[in-house]
Amino acid sequence: MSVKRALATGITVLTGLGISYVGLSYLLDPAATAPAFGLPDWPRGGDATGFLNVKGVRDLVSGLAVLTLLATRQRRALGWLMLVESLTPLGDMLVVLNHHGSAATAFGVHGLTAGAVAAAGVLLLGEPHRRPEPARAGTDRPTAAVTA
Repeated sequence: MSVKRALATGITVLTGLGISYVGLSYLLDPAATAPAFGLPDWPRGGDATGFLNVKGVRDLVSGLAVLTLLATRQRRALGWLMLVESLTPLGDMLVVLNHHGSAATAFGVHGLTAGAVAAAGVLLLGEPHRRPEPARAGTDRPTAAVTA
């Protein structure tokens, strides 16, 4: 495995597992998880749990989509997905900055995540594209058992 391929795979695994963990955190303990997002204020109380759970579902599904394409070896589609998914942490960074949240969290967490996810997407798309080999004549049928 080349260094670029290993790097792309490593970042992809970290992305999939990491965002899945964040999603589960927002589902299981939203009140404790929300302050780490970087906003100066976040929803609190009974109504907040549903809102924060929505974020949890979004993040969990994002992680599972990445891990599913990786597990099924759909690396080209995974590259495109990573590029698209890099927009989520980029958007999160801009939201935190726009609402006067923590610049350190905006750039250090959301910005770096966006950059790493986009880099993985570029690396994945830069891999040689492998086309499946066509089936050879006669190999698509099971061999009949010979009886005497």
